[in-house]
Amino acid sequence: EVGTTKTFIYRENRRTRVFSSMALTTVRITDGICPVFSSGGSRRAHNLHFSHLKSTRRLTSVAAPGRRRYRAKVTATVNPYSNTEAARPEERKSLRDFLSEAENFYTSEGGDGGPPRWFSPLQCSSHAPGSPLLLYIPGMDGTGLGLIRQHRRLGEIFDVWCLHFPAMDRTPARDIVKLIERTVRSEYYRVPNRPIYIVGESVGACLALDVAASNPDIDIVLILANPVTSLNNFMLQPLSSLLETLPDEVPSLIEENFGFRESYPFSAMFESMLNETVAQMGGGLLGDIIAASANLPSLIRIFPKDTLLWKLQLLKSASASAKSHMYTVKAQTLILLSGRDQWLRNNGDIERLRFALPKCEVREFYNNGQFLFLEDGVDLATIIKISYYYRRGKILDYISDYTLPTPYELKEFEQSQRLLTAATAPVFLSTLDDGTVVRSLEGIPSEGPVLYVGNHMLFGLELRPAAIHFLKERNILLRGLAHPVMFTKKIGSKLPDMQMFDSARIIGAVPVSNMNFYKLLRSKAHVVLYPGGVREALHRKGEEYKLFWPEHSEFVRIASKFGARIIPFGAVGEDDLCQMVLDYNDQMKIPFLKNLIEEITHDTIKLRNDEEGELRNQDLHMPGFIPKIPGRYYVYFGKPIETKGREKELHDKEKAHEVYLEVKSEVERCMTYLKTKRETDPYRNILPRLLYYLSHGFSSQVPTFNLPNH
Repeated sequence: EVGTTKTFIYRENRRTRVFSSMALTTVRITDGICPVFSSGGSRRAHNLHFSHLKSTRRLTSVAAPGRRRYRAKVTATVNPYSNTEAARPEERKSLRDFLSEAENFYTSEGGDGGPPRWFSPLQCSSHAPGSPLLLYIPGMDGTGLGLIRQHRRLGEIFDVWCLHFPAMDRTPARDIVKLIERTVRSEYYRVPNRPIYIVGESVGACLALDVAASNPDIDIVLILANPVTSLNNFMLQPLSSLLETLPDEVPSLIEENFGFRESYPFSAMFESMLNETVAQMGGGLLGDIIAASANLPSLIRIFPKDTLLWKLQLLKSASASAKSHMYTVKAQTLILLSGRDQWLRNNGDIERLRFALPKCEVREFYNNGQFLFLEDGVDLATIIKISYYYRRGKILDYISDYTLPTPYELKEFEQSQRLLTAATAPVFLSTLDDGTVVRSLEGIPSEGPVLYVGNHMLFGLELRPAAIHFLKERNILLRGLAHPVMFTKKIGSKLPDMQMFDSARIIGAVPVSNMNFYKLLRSKAHVVLYPGGVREALHRKGEEYKLFWPEHSEFVRIASKFGARIIPFGAVGEDDLCQMVLDYNDQMKIPFLKNLIEEITHDTIKLRNDEEGELRNQDLHMPGFIPKIPGRYYVYFGKPIETKGREKELHDKEKAHEVYLEVKSEVERCMTYLKTKRETDPYRNILPRLLYYLSHGFSSQVPTFNLPNH
């Protein structure tokens, strides 16, 4: 299976076959020393790499009798990201499965069904040790199966419990809150250093708010989907009146007179017709209702008239209680809002809820309807991850709490960047130990810690293509140190919405700080550092490829503590992509823009307060630019600078500063090299690249300038 560890055994001093059908990246010699060969047959001292994964098997070379001298054991890991084009979302259950299992719940209960109770889905049994508890409180359906399409993914990172309300249960809202509180307190006392997640949907969100308000001393993380803290009476009152006037015999009359029993031929035809109608409508509330109508017999048995009336009364009392208590909630909260057909929700009250909760983030899903967790394209595990709401302890640890993207998540991220990648056709160069420059990442060490230090292009656009390339070619995750604006936002701030930075967070971006930098190197990570920061990424006219580095050299001293290799790199190409027309200096002359820049900058965490002049200026703004006919991006990784064994030497500030200047000089050399060599690239312009794609296929690698050793 992809991601598993395989063992390959072959003899030393004997010609080894090239197994080009394999895709291997990480290699560790576990028994002696043996030569490792690349897919081209040339010797490499540290890396075994093939480009495509098609099969996995154990390979053993057999020596002739009398010539058997030595056998070395090599452990290699299959790169799960090498072929993301073939990645597919894992199969999930459907609305039909939801209704079928919900009906089984109610038919197996018999009688009154008893009180509410917790259950843990079998699909959620694979969570890792130390995973936090996730309690799901259902919406109006009350089945507890609202996360049925999310169970497998959530079960990998959470211990999932779901609350089920039997059909005939009439437990008041205040008693339901007490039931949930008892569970929360019991689990908190059992594991006090671990957060408890509560996922609530519609009325369940109201109950979750009440629980959090009553337990401020417990570490609770709320995830509220379409909370209804204030009802839309314009829709609710007519619905209640309609239900009250319907005779109790309506369900059986519908089944008997319209042939909705599953054994009737008309039932299958009707279901097929409704499914086709839903597909043509593209979802929405009416689409949800029609989709449910295809399973009308199940719905009738699950929701008899008196149960629906009780659910509406429960919604009224729960929403009223949540509205009165929401100002006392201290829990970290993530609110998920559907963009279409929120007929019960009062949007004005959502804004009040947003401002009432001190630690709150709101994410909107404009193309989704009422039943958010049952819709395609909504993955709650991914949402929690990219929001950086997943943690195993009291405080979020950006290093240990981060979980790698799945191949499909990387594919989606890659597709979100496909226009930029297609327009710029990035070229990645690296340097081997002997100084040879190659068009690949072969010169990048497999084992960390590694510190990549380079220049920012405009908006820092170079990191995203590099992160994709590193994962796909070498299965190496780049942890970029990023500005805190990507991770926190004050309520009412005019800073961009946090969803704008999802692409950076899914690939492991970390807020820049000395502590995070230290912890990343300690964990042997591959860390990307931009000493120029915001000043370099949001530079002025005519400042392309100009470095704005601080005078101090602390990153060298910290890197030496862990023996990290420092790899300088240069990136060029922004001047072939756009032309800046309105920079910071221009905007500060316009009163409205000046006030906006000052307000936005005031709302962010200040960096480089100890610097002076332009290095201190980290004001946030949006440069005005006009696009050009796209050129090409180039990224060149220089030769690694070793710090292992030099900790005492580099503890001296003068020695550390010498290495700092060496790194800076190497970054400038890399940029100069690329600016010179790109003049000889016949495919620098997009038009020759398009012709090459048309003749060789869009998945082919476009050539570039000739390298000195080629």
